[in-house]
Amino acid sequence: MIEGTEITFCVPYEGDKELFRWHPSTSTMSPPMARVDETEILFIYKLTNHDAEAVKNQFNRDLEEVKKWLGWVGNDIAQFNAQLKGKAGGRITARREKLIKDQGLAASLGFPMRHRDNAPQTYVVPTVKRKITPVMPPQGTTPFVPEPILEIKEYEHILAIISDMAKVIERSPSAFKNMGEEDLRQHFLVQLNGQYEGQATGETFNFEGKTDILIREKGKNIFIAECKFWHGPEEFRKAIDQLLGYATWRDSKLAILIFNRGTALTTVLQRIPEVVKTHANFVKQTDFKSETGFRFTMKHKDDPQRELTLTVMVFEVPL
Repeated sequence: MIEGTEITFCVPYEGDKELFRWHPSTSTMSPPMARVDETEILFIYKLTNHDAEAVKNQFNRDLEEVKKWLGWVGNDIAQFNAQLKGKAGGRITARREKLIKDQGLAASLGFPMRHRDNAPQTYVVPTVKRKITPVMPPQGTTPFVPEPILEIKEYEHILAIISDMAKVIERSPSAFKNMGEEDLRQHFLVQLNGQYEGQATGETFNFEGKTDILIREKGKNIFIAECKFWHGPEEFRKAIDQLLGYATWRDSKLAILIFNRGTALTTVLQRIPEVVKTHANFVKQTDFKSETGFRFTMKHKDDPQRELTLTVMVFEVPL
C-alpha cells in the first residue's frame, strides 16, 4: 500500500440508466469505464503525483468516449423505433390471419370439438326435419365475427336431393318434357324445402343479382345454385360468371345444374371441364364421384385468396 490521491468527476445525466450497459452495433474494442449512479456518472482516478493536466486530459478523453458510445446506442434505438410500428403491425396481422385460418380449418374438419368450460358457445341451427349445422368458430377478443359455414356433408346431402329429383325427371319423361327452367327449378325447391323446412327459396336477391336456388341461415347465404339449359360453351361460361357474381365473400358452396335437351350428352360432358379450366377464376378440379358431374375449386371474383367450391351436375331432360 502506498499513499496516493483519488479524484472523482461527477457528471449529471438524465434518462434510462440501463442504456449505459448496452453494447451498440457499432463499437470499439475498449469500452469506456465509469460508475453509474441514479443521476450521475462517476469517473474515478487514483494517482500518486499531482499532475492536474494529465488527470484533466484523461477525464476529457473518457467523457468523449462515453458520449460516442451513447451516440451509437442512440442510433440503434432510433432505427429500432422507426421499424417498430411496421414490425408490430406485421406480427399482429400475421397472428390474426393465422387465428382466422385456424378457426376456418377447425370448422371445416367436420369432427366434433372438445369444448373448454370457459369457451363461448358454438352456434347450432335450430332443429328441423334435417338440420343444417353451420360450424361456428369460437369468438375471440378481436373484432372478427364468426360466419356460418356449410359443412361438406350437408353440401353433399343437398346435391343428393337434387340428384334424386333429377332421376325422377328422367324416369317420368312425359311429365317434364314441356317444362322450362323455372318450372323445373320449382320441383327442386319443393324437395329441398321438404327437408330443410322452407329455407330454400327461388329468385332471391343475393349481392349483385338473382339466383335460382338459395339456402340462407341467419341471413347468411350458405348454398347457391343456378339452373340452366345447355345452350353451348359460351352460355355456360356466362352462367359461371353469373353465379360468381352472386357469391358474397363468405359464400363457399356453389352449384350449376345443367339440363340437357337435344344435345349429345357426351358432347356436353366433354365441354364442361374445358370451359371451366379456361375460366379466369379456375384453381383446380377435384374428385367428384358422378358420371355426369364435376367439382372445381374457384377463386372469388373480388378476393383471390378466397376459394369457392363449385359443383356442376348434368341431367337429361326429355324433348
